Amino acid sequence: MNSFELYFRIGIQHILDIQGYDHILFVLALCALYIPRDWRKIVILVTAFTIGHSLTLALATFKVIQVRSDIIEFLIPVTIAITAFFTILKPKPSAGKNIQLNYLLALFFGLIHGLGFSNYLRELLGKEAVIWKPLLAFNVGLEVGQLVIVAIFLTVTGILVGIAGVNRRDWTLVIASSVFGIALSLMLDTKFW
Repeated sequence: MNSFELYFRIGIQHILDIQGYDHILFVLALCALYIPRDWRKIVILVTAFTIGHSLTLALATFKVIQVRSDIIEFLIPVTIAITAFFTILKPKPSAGKNIQLNYLLALFFGLIHGLGFSNYLRELLGKEAVIWKPLLAFNVGLEVGQLVIVAIFLTVTGILVGIAGVNRRDWTLVIASSVFGIALSLMLDTKFW
């Protein structure tokens, strides 16, 4: 297995790791408003998140920025809770300027999430002569992993809302409320306090 493939797999595993489910929760919070026909909007949202995540991951890996890990461990569930809370307040998809705000928030929150994995990745990359290729592979894997979560979510949503007749607003509120509750629990469990 070559280096690109190795880090690509690590990126996918990072996002799909049930032990580190904070990324899965964040993607679900982003997706909660949408149904299968809105797939383009979701892809743009998760890509904006990946861009932010990739930027701070790279900056932290190259030691351009450093933030205390306890602060990041607290801020990650805060970003999840905020995203879910906005969905609870307005459980219908936005249009126009509001959707642009969603993209900016996803990008900004991605910046915070990228700092959360940087120490581990920096240790892995420390053995590599050229860092940018494995970093790129990791981020591509991360994006693919997020798209897997999106595909699963949209499939379940399509079945429940489109076929079984579950009310779309109710489905959105169940997902967003569940994610919000878990995020609050994660915030309280951090060492920040």
